[in-house]
Amino acid sequence: MASMYYVGLDVHKKTISFCVQDERGTIVEEGQIRARPTTLSGWARQLPAPWMGAMEATLFTGWIYDHLTMQGAAVKVAHPAQVKAIIAAKKKSDRIDARTLANLLRCRLLPEVQLLPGELRQLRRILRYRTLLVSQTTRMKNKIAGLLMESGVDYQARRLHGKQYFHQLLQELEGVPDSVVELLQMSRQTVDYLSGLEQKLRRGLLTHPHLRERVELLQSIPGVGVIVALTWALEVGPIERFASVRQAISYCGLCSAQRESAGKMKRGPISKQRNKHLQRVLVEAAKLAPRYSPHLAGIYQKERQRGNWNRATLAVARRLVAYLLAVDRRQTPFVSASSAQ
Repeated sequence: MASMYYVGLDVHKKTISFCVQDERGTIVEEGQIRARPTTLSGWARQLPAPWMGAMEATLFTGWIYDHLTMQGAAVKVAHPAQVKAIIAAKKKSDRIDARTLANLLRCRLLPEVQLLPGELRQLRRILRYRTLLVSQTTRMKNKIAGLLMESGVDYQARRLHGKQYFHQLLQELEGVPDSVVELLQMSRQTVDYLSGLEQKLRRGLLTHPHLRERVELLQSIPGVGVIVALTWALEVGPIERFASVRQAISYCGLCSAQRESAGKMKRGPISKQRNKHLQRVLVEAAKLAPRYSPHLAGIYQKERQRGNWNRATLAVARRLVAYLLAVDRRQTPFVSASSAQ
């Protein structure tokens, strides 16, 4: 039986440092190559077979992982915050990091993370770009309001971003510098353009056949809309990754950090080790979900009576995670307990 070789890859924007070790930990080869697809292919073909690679999750991991796996290589991705041997090292360099990754892989101590399939990663990239567009649109709307306030213009805040009211407001402006009017027009054009792009991306995501079916099922949950369902489907990926509701809640960043020692347990603030995109969407959904579900409203009021608004919102968000996980697993529409009876 051929011996296995273990390759550690320390990836950067322009270069990739590598270290090849055999089963005994002897360094067979190490060096540095350019981070280019053609260079990577030629380098991978000359490696001793069979081999297995490991690298940390970074901005550049996706294309390297796809490129190597397409050639039949077995590649694992490590959680950068959990590779303690690299974080806590007194001496650190690209070559040492590559050696450390190879050693962790060889000893089966690599803190591996799950990388979504390539198709889902592409769809997730589109969704996150859509979130960026929404953020920029909000900034431009706030800028419009700021320009009007700076000029002492009285306006109706609730109607400000409606097209008809905005154009009517521009025509009625008096004593406002021409530069402000021009900036208002430019800002409005930017809002319309960004909003059009956002709608185009959202429609494109919903036309994906498998994604559309999954989103429709998730939307059967009270308080779960298109964006919440899309974010859950594309940020979570295959639902089999979660063995329990607690794991899903932890991944979404809806629980506090736990510290236990000598029989004493302490709870800290909400953990920063989470999927920030899911956390943001679920918290925002939890603020509105009680309006659509009496059961969620009861959960909110029960926690609210303890005097903490944030605790009540988190309790609703955690229940939404339980609903999303159940619907995703069963592949059936949501049915409340009261309806089932």
